[in-house]
Amino acid sequence: MLHMIEHVFVEQSLVAAFAVVGALMLVSNGASRWLTAGRVHGSAIAIVLGLGLAYVAGLYTGGQKGIADLPVFAGIGLMGGAMLRDFAIVATAFEVDVVEARRAGLLGVLALALGTVIPFIVGALTAVAFGYTDAVSITTIGAGAVTYIVGPVTGAALGADSAVMALSIATGVTKAVMVMVGTPLVAKLIGLDNPRSAMAFGGLMGTVSGVAGGLAATDPKLVPYGALTATFHTGIGCLVGPSLFYLTVRAIVG
Repeated sequence: MLHMIEHVFVEQSLVAAFAVVGALMLVSNGASRWLTAGRVHGSAIAIVLGLGLAYVAGLYTGGQKGIADLPVFAGIGLMGGAMLRDFAIVATAFEVDVVEARRAGLLGVLALALGTVIPFIVGALTAVAFGYTDAVSITTIGAGAVTYIVGPVTGAALGADSAVMALSIATGVTKAVMVMVGTPLVAKLIGLDNPRSAMAFGGLMGTVSGVAGGLAATDPKLVPYGALTATFHTGIGCLVGPSLFYLTVRAIVG
């Protein structure tokens, strides 16, 4: 029986990956409902559990891809890859009401600008505080504070060390979890209850997964609007990270 299950997981790896992630989400949503009364969204719990599983699997296999290094879970490497990730991000835009999106106007543009620049400055200063002095490392870690996608994209373009790129990803993931957990707690205080405010919020926060998870716990109808500007935020970060931001940092630190 176990041999048959292993054979299915290896031969139908992508289907098995969906089943494993579905089971993880089921457990996470149950934990969210029964342990936190819905205050912490299931997606946040799932991310933490996923990171934990990746860490344990990495220790066990000594590999570089976490749980995907195990043959029976190899499909998770494909499921979590860039292709399906980008498809999921783009798919959120199909639920956006264009009329509502236009109302964001200048507010949305300003949110995107601030949400890109301020996190980068915070991340760059944090890198300096921890002893990094070269422009490549500072820029890569600063870009990671924008989102965990912008960090490695910037690092790869600049030729950053793999350890620095890993730190940039960790910085972005930490930010995503904080946004995901904190959004429903502050939503009423900041008036996060309409598409316009959701688009401004998505532009300021930037992290697609964090914004989507946080808004889902607040009001699922707001998810497409927040994810729309957050997606633009990621694209802008990938453009200015290895160019404008790097040149600015290099001009400062030499």
